[in-house]
Amino acid sequence: MNPAVKKLIQGRTGALAENEVKDLLQAYGIPTTKYQVVHKEKDLEALSVSFPVALKVCSSKILHKTDVGGVRLNIQNLLELKKVFQEFRQKFPTEDLLVDQMEEKGVEMIIGLVQDPTFGLSIMCGIGGIFTELYKDVSFRVVEIDRYDAVQMIEELAGKKLLEGFRGMKANKQLVIDLLLHVSKLGEELIDHLDQMDLNPVFVYEDRVCVVDAKLILK
Repeated sequence: MNPAVKKLIQGRTGALAENEVKDLLQAYGIPTTKYQVVHKEKDLEALSVSFPVALKVCSSKILHKTDVGGVRLNIQNLLELKKVFQEFRQKFPTEDLLVDQMEEKGVEMIIGLVQDPTFGLSIMCGIGGIFTELYKDVSFRVVEIDRYDAVQMIEELAGKKLLEGFRGMKANKQLVIDLLLHVSKLGEELIDHLDQMDLNPVFVYEDRVCVVDAKLILK
């Protein structure tokens, strides 16, 4: 196990904060948005991310950020960010906040890991976005998977055409296959610690993929 990952999860149970999940993903070669944790308003003066950005509450105690009004998207400049920061600081006085660099929208996927009571740790992928709940267009395999499994998971999706140039969409299916293999490796190494992980949305482009939001719960 990667020493940084071991340090991050050692002795932990329950949910990780978003920055911790993204740190863990990057340790496994999984690309995420650029992000920076901020504590005070003066931290905003030294941002390493570019506008537009999102501001999110960043806490292991708040798993569903949008439900508590803890996400603001498309903040265009520093002045606007400071104003939203002040609002969030009043609403979440003791929590860290996360400045997350906005990404151009790509084809949306959802990829995850879940402990199935019958089969054990399983990997899931599906078409993401607003139709995820409506169509439930997902496929599953038991961890660990190989490249053939990853290819078949995508072939089982009704929305696979979105990864094959449908209406001029430029999304690289091979990069999704690679991503599934990275997620499977993560699951294999953390199988004794992981309860579930949800990467949603994952934006897929012609030349890269990017995990925009991520949740992870330890046993």
